[in-house]
Amino acid sequence: MEDESKWSSTRIAIAYAAGSLLLGGYALWHYLMGDYDRILIPAILALLILVATLLRLALANKARLSAYLVLIAGYLMLALELPQLDSAAPFWAGLAPLLTLLLVPLPPAILLNILLAPVWLVLVDDGHLDGELVLGYLALMVVAALAPWEQSRQHALLKATDPRDPQCNALAKDTLDELLASEYQRTELLHQPLAVLAIHLPQLEMASEQFGSRARQSLLDALCWEVNRCSRRHDFLGRHGPATFWLVLPDTSESGAQMVQQRIEQAIDRTVLVDTGPLRAPTVLCQRFAGESWQRFEQRLLTMTRRLTEQ
Repeated sequence: MEDESKWSSTRIAIAYAAGSLLLGGYALWHYLMGDYDRILIPAILALLILVATLLRLALANKARLSAYLVLIAGYLMLALELPQLDSAAPFWAGLAPLLTLLLVPLPPAILLNILLAPVWLVLVDDGHLDGELVLGYLALMVVAALAPWEQSRQHALLKATDPRDPQCNALAKDTLDELLASEYQRTELLHQPLAVLAIHLPQLEMASEQFGSRARQSLLDALCWEVNRCSRRHDFLGRHGPATFWLVLPDTSESGAQMVQQRIEQAIDRTVLVDTGPLRAPTVLCQRFAGESWQRFEQRLLTMTRRLTEQ
């Protein structure tokens, strides 16, 4: 997840750098054409976008600042050039709402486009507002906003229906609870054994406070990797709490569950991380008793998990 975020920041920084080179080339073109009065502003804006590029690479948490610097540079360049473009000005005026939607979140981008629409229309039409131009510009604003709106809607839908935990390779709590309840009913109907291995990661909160989010993510990744590696294909790992996990072991006798528990504990004991040192993850096994109801089993599992976290 962190690698994906870094790659995304790098791609955006490359796009910013391309914009800086474009403006620098535009300033150079004016120089070669002998149009010296129009060199200074593109050159300054190219440097501004270059600063935004460096900010994006160095300070990923300040991404909004670099985006606004690029947006300001784009606005200034359009305001400078639109009066000079004559018949091509309406075409380039459409760049303003597109640039806003690319660099700013959707709600403020729509508001910004509405507020600045009269400015771009006046610059295009030399102080006069043409009806067809206004309708075309408004249509472009609406159509351009549909793409990020649909993207955000799909992202929200995916997030709401994703069974995986967003921070690690385990099932989310809601999905875990549903699958465990259905698995209990299935094993009870088929008269099969069922076991759940509760795992606690006590270093998680300490790692986040002392070493930051990277060490916290390393702990989660290491635990999920070892547990999934040592379990079977039909076992499933879920995150019950911020630092607690349940490994559901369908059709597993007590002796078989103890073997899985021992294998996982040995793998965890051999794991050493750079920031936090040896990985510690105490476990407790909860086996379903014959004839035990779901409510009784769930309550016993919750009690054992709570005691494990309090050790």
